[in-house]
Amino acid sequence: MAWVFIEETETGPAAVGLEILTKARELGSPTVIYFGAGSEAAFATLGDYGATEVFHLVPAEGSTGIAAATAAMADLATEHNPDVILFGQTYTDRDVAGRLSARMGKTIISNGIDVAVDGGVGVTTELFGGAQLVTTMFEGEGPHLVLLRPKSFPAEPAGGAAPTVTAVPLPDPGHAGAARVVGNFIEESQGPKLEEAAVIIAGGRGLGSAEAFGLIEQLAAPLKAATGATRAIVDAGWVPYSKQVGQTGKTVKPDVYIACGISGAMQHLVGMKDSKMIIAINKDEEAPIFGVADLGIVGDVHQVLPKLIEALENR
Repeated sequence: MAWVFIEETETGPAAVGLEILTKARELGSPTVIYFGAGSEAAFATLGDYGATEVFHLVPAEGSTGIAAATAAMADLATEHNPDVILFGQTYTDRDVAGRLSARMGKTIISNGIDVAVDGGVGVTTELFGGAQLVTTMFEGEGPHLVLLRPKSFPAEPAGGAAPTVTAVPLPDPGHAGAARVVGNFIEESQGPKLEEAAVIIAGGRGLGSAEAFGLIEQLAAPLKAATGATRAIVDAGWVPYSKQVGQTGKTVKPDVYIACGISGAMQHLVGMKDSKMIIAINKDEEAPIFGVADLGIVGDVHQVLPKLIEALENR
């Protein structure tokens, strides 16, 4: 029996949750732990992606609700004894999974890219930037806790019927639930979302300055592309964290990924190496990025990008 924890976002069930729910259909008839206000439309979406049952957890107004949700999940898991509980590799999911592990004394395997139940629960993870794949098997009794990376599975509706929805009251978690939400800030952005874009233009330290990131944005405009960045230039303050691609940023799988001035550190590669077409522009012909690129341009981005922008604008 597989359970999937899914957080509600501004647009409904989190995308990574629907990806994992699609995978969970292979493991049986999945149950969803839905964390958020909920709606008929949201529950219908969960059913469409294969959920047969939903336990609905609603956080109290002004509270993060995470500690209370964890306590409720622990009680539910003790009662129903699922084989595995699947989470996305997101902030909320990791918080809940970590607390649940401590509360129930269960092991977590994180950063997974696949999961299978065949004589036991096995989780596939990547080593050395994906050069090696390792499958780790859980031992002992479940529920086993698994964190899965976004974009590991396609989100595919199955046309399922509306699930059975059970409202689960949240207990008072005591001091663990003392944190309060005092405000919300939604960062404004233009263009397609990085996680959903078909084309991504990404820049790295090879750009040389924050001002040079304007070349990335100019190239992205005619291609209707999203813009991304490496951790190095995010840490340098050139661009916001929301643009970071990599192990500690976003995992993306666009049709086309154009890496500009990016050397190809492993931390970055794990977030974009599965793009369908990778184009790399770097003046160092020995740069690791060329090892994963389908097309490589050895040249200075300050000379190559203006030519590309000019060619696109003249089309």
